[in-house]
Amino acid sequence: MSDPRIDQLAESARNRGLKLVRSRVRSPGKRRFGKVGLTDARGKPVFGMDDKGPVGKPEDVELYLRNLGAKDWGASLDVAVMPRKRKAPKQPARDAANDREPAPRAPRPKPKPEPRPQPVLKIRDAKPGDAPDLAKLMKLLDHDVDAKGVRKRMAALAKQKLPQLVATLDKKVVGLAGIHAMTAVHRDRRVGRITILVVAEGARGRGIGRSLVEAAEKALRKLGCGMVEVTSNDRLAPAHAFYRHMGYERTSIRFFKSL
Repeated sequence: MSDPRIDQLAESARNRGLKLVRSRVRSPGKRRFGKVGLTDARGKPVFGMDDKGPVGKPEDVELYLRNLGAKDWGASLDVAVMPRKRKAPKQPARDAANDREPAPRAPRPKPKPEPRPQPVLKIRDAKPGDAPDLAKLMKLLDHDVDAKGVRKRMAALAKQKLPQLVATLDKKVVGLAGIHAMTAVHRDRRVGRITILVVAEGARGRGIGRSLVEAAEKALRKLGCGMVEVTSNDRLAPAHAFYRHMGYERTSIRFFKSL
């Protein structure tokens, strides 16, 4: 029997030009049992998907679909409205005689200024010269750092072949994703970790965080990692929702002790 809630999610996804993918696992207790995800019309993952299929919870998919705005719908569906052709204005009847003064011409409207081009987003490896900008970004998360210390730690990570990723808009640093990879005795493959993710306040809402996470996952995959972990402060509730939208699941509680 079909699940009315899942059927409703599928209908909601279709209304937004998306497709709901359901897990084929039918045994309760299995990892992917009851999981769903979203793809676009071409099958490209949009939310709650990994290389093996859906990993999202129905309630998270429902929240994602509810938060999609009309602007996002148009962008995902590639909708464009073609302007109507205007009819040529009728020419006024000419005077029978040339004894009238010509009517003054209306002033030509000033041309509208061309819209400014959108800044170009680029994800690249961090450079030593980025340290001052990265220190400012880290302070947005209340980390007590300075440029000198950041530069020193970047050099140590570079020796381990662990590049830190930055996002730039027209060459201005606006985001950071720190990554690390470790070998664990209980894991067959290395474990990757996104150690920090932050975007400048004036650059948020442009998909920069998503681009940084996707770049971090790609870099960790090249380093031989079989999974990616993310840590996030308990008070950063919006960040938790963001990671769930990116397909991450909460699996444990983190404890720490200063030494």
